[in-house]
Amino acid sequence: MAHELITTDTAGTTPRRIADSYVHALAELDPLTAVYLGLNPEDDRITDLSPAGYEALADLARRTLADLDAAEAAGAADSEAERRCARLLRERLTAELAVHEAGEDFVSVRNLGSPVHNVREVFPLMPTETEEQWRLVGRRLARVPEAMAQYRETLTEGIARGLLSGPRQVTTVVGQIAEWLEGDAPGGWFGAFVQDAPESVRAELDEAAAVAGTALAELRDWLRDVYGPAAAATPDTVGRERYVRWVRYWTGAELDLDEAYRWAWEQFHDLDAQMRVEAEKVLPGSTPMQAMKWLETDGPAIEGAEAVREYLQGLMDQAITDLQGTHFDLAEPLLKVESRLAPSGSAAAPYYTQPSLDFSRPGRTWLPTLGRESFPVWDLVSTWYHEGVPGHHLQLAQWTYVADKLSTYQVTLGGVSANLEGWALYAERLMDELGYLTDPGQRLGYLNAQMMRALRVIVDIGMHAGLEFPADSPFRPGESMEPDAAREFFGLYCGLSADFLDSELVRYLGMPGQAIGYKLGERAWLRGRAAARAAAEARGEEFDLKAWHMAALSQGSLGLDDLVEELAAL
Repeated sequence: MAHELITTDTAGTTPRRIADSYVHALAELDPLTAVYLGLNPEDDRITDLSPAGYEALADLARRTLADLDAAEAAGAADSEAERRCARLLRERLTAELAVHEAGEDFVSVRNLGSPVHNVREVFPLMPTETEEQWRLVGRRLARVPEAMAQYRETLTEGIARGLLSGPRQVTTVVGQIAEWLEGDAPGGWFGAFVQDAPESVRAELDEAAAVAGTALAELRDWLRDVYGPAAAATPDTVGRERYVRWVRYWTGAELDLDEAYRWAWEQFHDLDAQMRVEAEKVLPGSTPMQAMKWLETDGPAIEGAEAVREYLQGLMDQAITDLQGTHFDLAEPLLKVESRLAPSGSAAAPYYTQPSLDFSRPGRTWLPTLGRESFPVWDLVSTWYHEGVPGHHLQLAQWTYVADKLSTYQVTLGGVSANLEGWALYAERLMDELGYLTDPGQRLGYLNAQMMRALRVIVDIGMHAGLEFPADSPFRPGESMEPDAAREFFGLYCGLSADFLDSELVRYLGMPGQAIGYKLGERAWLRGRAAARAAAEARGEEFDLKAWHMAALSQGSLGLDDLVEELAAL
């Protein structure tokens, strides 16, 4: 049984051993997470998505915390490394249990990162180099109907408890599933995925893909016809009490929401002024929105999905070449990162997936094409500094590389979203500081990315906490931050497509507290760097940015409540 991997006699047991036992125990209970970690490669199961499955995960967390209590009482957290690991493990499991015990598992219909998304997205991460690996794919595909039935069981219990997702989430997910099922291949996306399998196994894979597609179609119909009407009166926002709980989960911080809201408005006004300067360079006499629309339609662009994939690959390869030895000291496994096109039906935002623990699967960036064939570059450059190099790839791949010096938990499951996204936004700023964004269009793209993250703090906190547009807002001062007003405001000051912004609004409503971590996380990274620089100068030493970067990237995950202090001491 999985729980037997957790030590019950903690004599001689350290927090790091407990944390790593937790990783392996969770991989047994959660096979989808095991795929992301590169563990249990022969396992063809799908995570139990029923209420009993979620409770089993919660029980594992409770037992782990009990083991940690005993170990700390016995003096096992007596070194800096053990103390840091213990602090992270306790903070993360406590935050996760708070979410679980509030019934949030029953409210899991959302346009990104939901159980149904996780099931589909695990398949491109599975190895498919041999016939047996393809057979394992087929066996997991055949389990999709059971997983969808378990997911419906959880949502049905949510209906009974009066815990439902908002109507926008339901409508969006129904549409996403419909898109996944499009195409001539049996099972839609699943059928298309197995087209590259060897002929010797194609028949069984086609059958398994068709079965998986049928299960998804049934879920789509149930969401539309049963869950949707039940959720029709559910607010799309979550309210301050639920929001505070989710903020802790996503940021690892007890956040002063009102202070963060005021600070984000200060950032908004500063960025708006900077964007006006760059817009004048791009298109004299234009506003930022006019300049960005011109860049979108008439500026430099890459034609074709494969061509843009190659362009982004080259962008990351060049960044590694330029930064290696000057601002970073990267081990050989980190020098490989792959640019990929995201599966159809993905959310609009690009994303990154971490290497497996043995680096047999490299880090990968994913670009949703959204049916496009032309890709303007003005906003892609800064985005790939964020998603790839020196952003998510350098942090998450470095964590993987130093896992044996920390704990597997600290560099995988213990990842705090605001730490990760804060580093990636810091990485964009770093490339601007190093002179990589001097082209006016590309720098306007960078500033627009910064503006989007500031707007996320404003909109996310404002909607869910029920705040008003402040008196100095250029848009509806004094009015309540309702979702429709938030979307209109977002569109006036963020130069990304309407479809993207629509998807973003649904994302913020379905993942409350997650989107604020980018800008607030960057603030923590910048404050930590400034404190470390000041300390070096106070000692009469020159600040070594490369050494600081590598030390910062090698300390593993931390919540924002701890991050500034730890960065300042490096």
